[in-house]
Amino acid sequence: MRITKPVLLASIASGAMFATPATAQDTAAEPAAEDENVVIVTARRQSETLQDTPASVTVLTADALQKSGADNASDFAQLTPGVTIVSGTAEAGDTQVNIRGINGARDAESSIALVVDGILKTNTAQLNQVQGTLRQAEILKGPQGALYGRNAAAGAVVLQTLKPGDFFEGGVQASYANENTIEANGFIAGPIGDNLGFVLSGYYRTTDGFFRNTFLDEKVVDDQEVWTVDGRLVANLSDRTELDVKARYSELNGASINFNSSFHVPGFGGVNPAFYEDVNDHEFGYYGNIRPTNSQDSFDVSAKIEHEFDSTILTAWVLYSDISQLLTADGTSADFARYITAADPAVQGAVDACFASTAANTGFPVNQPGFIGTLPVPFIFDPANGSTFGAYSPTTCDGTQLQTRDQKDISGEIRLASDNDGPIDWQLGAYYLNIDREVGVSLGADTGAGVSTTLYNAPGSSNPTSLLLNDAFDTNVYAVFGSVEFRPSEQFSAGVALRYDIEDRTTTPLVPNVLDPFTGGPINPGQAFSTFGVKDATYKQLQPKLTLSYKPNSDLNIYANWGIGFKSGGFNNQGSAALVDANFAQFIGADVVIEDDYDKEVSSAFEVGVKGNLLNGAITYDLAGYYTQIDDMQFFEFFVGAFGLLRVVSNIDEVDVYGAELNVTAEITDGWKLFGAFNVTESEIKANASRPITVGNKSPYTAAYTINLGSEMDAPLTPDIDLVVRADYRITGPTWFHTVQAQTQPTLFSGLLPISALAPIPASVGDGRYDVAKRDAFGVLNLRAGIETESFNLTFFAENLLNREYLNEVIPAIEFGGSFISPGARRLLGVEIGYNF
Repeated sequence: MRITKPVLLASIASGAMFATPATAQDTAAEPAAEDENVVIVTARRQSETLQDTPASVTVLTADALQKSGADNASDFAQLTPGVTIVSGTAEAGDTQVNIRGINGARDAESSIALVVDGILKTNTAQLNQVQGTLRQAEILKGPQGALYGRNAAAGAVVLQTLKPGDFFEGGVQASYANENTIEANGFIAGPIGDNLGFVLSGYYRTTDGFFRNTFLDEKVVDDQEVWTVDGRLVANLSDRTELDVKARYSELNGASINFNSSFHVPGFGGVNPAFYEDVNDHEFGYYGNIRPTNSQDSFDVSAKIEHEFDSTILTAWVLYSDISQLLTADGTSADFARYITAADPAVQGAVDACFASTAANTGFPVNQPGFIGTLPVPFIFDPANGSTFGAYSPTTCDGTQLQTRDQKDISGEIRLASDNDGPIDWQLGAYYLNIDREVGVSLGADTGAGVSTTLYNAPGSSNPTSLLLNDAFDTNVYAVFGSVEFRPSEQFSAGVALRYDIEDRTTTPLVPNVLDPFTGGPINPGQAFSTFGVKDATYKQLQPKLTLSYKPNSDLNIYANWGIGFKSGGFNNQGSAALVDANFAQFIGADVVIEDDYDKEVSSAFEVGVKGNLLNGAITYDLAGYYTQIDDMQFFEFFVGAFGLLRVVSNIDEVDVYGAELNVTAEITDGWKLFGAFNVTESEIKANASRPITVGNKSPYTAAYTINLGSEMDAPLTPDIDLVVRADYRITGPTWFHTVQAQTQPTLFSGLLPISALAPIPASVGDGRYDVAKRDAFGVLNLRAGIETESFNLTFFAENLLNREYLNEVIPAIEFGGSFISPGARRLLGVEIGYNF
């Protein structure tokens, strides 16, 4: 019944069409085709019809974008089968997109390329930003590195924004919804002179969010405010030369770390069932005494020049990007008693504050199985007076956390391509990128004075630092690429693309040589095991792609392609390997191995498919099957313990993924269309030296299936007014988020029990079991209905109309004995008004 009722509603409600392959109403920025329903795409860096493109491509045209309200990567993923996304659970720029089983690991590079108006964006934080006045979005699946370069192992998102024309135009749009959610955007575009045009656009959004912090009595859990300004100048330097200059600036301020903790220790379940909790049954509550904050400042400027020769086109561009992110939040360390003793008398005030806040909060409601006793000592050492905190408690015993990420990029590309007029199309080019990135993670004691935004604070300060991870990364990327496509006849085409990437990476430790005032050890615990220094490594990869297409008639395209995907390796914080070994492998016998350096990820992907139309285009379809083998898949791991917290990227040696996908759109009558899309993905971990017990499990972050159902009706009410209704129903199948799945593993509780007040309880009682950490399938129904004229629209909208409670992300911390879980968005009801001229 969870699925049947929404499916029925989605089928009955008539909504604007989601543009599945071979169906859309607007064309791209290229000149319109003879048939207004033919979509022109640039998915292969050349203009061609969607029907002729030998690959799985989902297209959202300007009309579909307007009617769906989609404007960022989260919206695109929701409308695309086989694609899922996790975004904004920790911070705004924290986005992981999974396409057909290949996931972008947190703290590593993204698995998909973001290309805006022909320019490859280089910072993963830009993935979920609004990118100006959109006119078309193309979502490509499968490795696209041979065409689009680095980080296109799983696919690419190709966006086109408004280009100035020969006349002035503009528009404004604003909406209001519950939770004090206000969104507005506007643009103006047109000629400045005979050979110069401009586009200026702005975007603003603010919301109080869905959740309230009970302890602070404020809506500071998922509130956010963001504004963006985009500008574009296009100059025709001659009848053959065009210069395109763009700039954008964006600021975001809001909340961060939208998580609760959930325990998975069945041995403690007899005392309290909440110790063995199914993540899908968790009732979210927020009680942290620290207001979590997140800020992101983003600036980029680019210039692209295109010159047409007699038979070739030269394109060159350069991009500068500068993005700074900062996060502050409550800590997670209370349950491991990090702040109840001090080696340095200068931080005794923080210890006193921890004890005082614990006593003051005795009896204060917290998430199960938490309880606050009179002492901030774990209950396994003092059952009568001790505490179980969970993460983000109302006491100061959690401490504080600060994360910073500052990144500056300079990139450029030059490409020479044929003009598509002959039987052979080709292109040849070179690419360069420099990344200057600094990342810091700081834990500090909570003295009641808030969180300092300085990474290191000395003992005796208002926020003394107890753990610091801080590194500078410098990356230089060099690449050459080329492609050739041969069309000996109208029915057959064959293409080959080739790219060779070299990434030189260097990391420099920035942690000062000082001591943790609480433990007396190094402020970076890894320093206890080795001396840190500058490290460098080079990662190289050849990325070929082969494509075949056979079109027996104009209504049918049978295609096949194969390609290699590549993501560079990199560096974890130095000392990570020794820290995990000492605290988990040696202390509790955990079978886990982490390296200070993680390897490059290489994938080999095959796809075969057929796309076409029936009944003179009334029915269009796209059926594809795929198989991908991923070597050294990059995967994010989160470790929590008495040392604090540690974020690392590990490698899963080999993962196999295979599946199938079907898209169908039917035009029932003029102005009424139905669509459906189904994807099923099977995966298996074949080898994993990091966690050998996980062999045979599923690829993490990969939904077992996705189903998209929808309908569109655009019917005239009067000669000048149309009724437009659109429904989208998306079902996302069950999803594992870790390599450890239905297995039992030792936790820190296993190591502490033999030396606790509960001894001689066996250590195995503290083992964790993670069969309850899988996200259940869920469905989300979005509905939009309103009236439109040539220049005006009034629309009522409902996002998650049925108010389905689901999980956005689950991050199991295996040796911690539980997971950090984040809720998905709840129901948003509002009204939108727009005017174009």
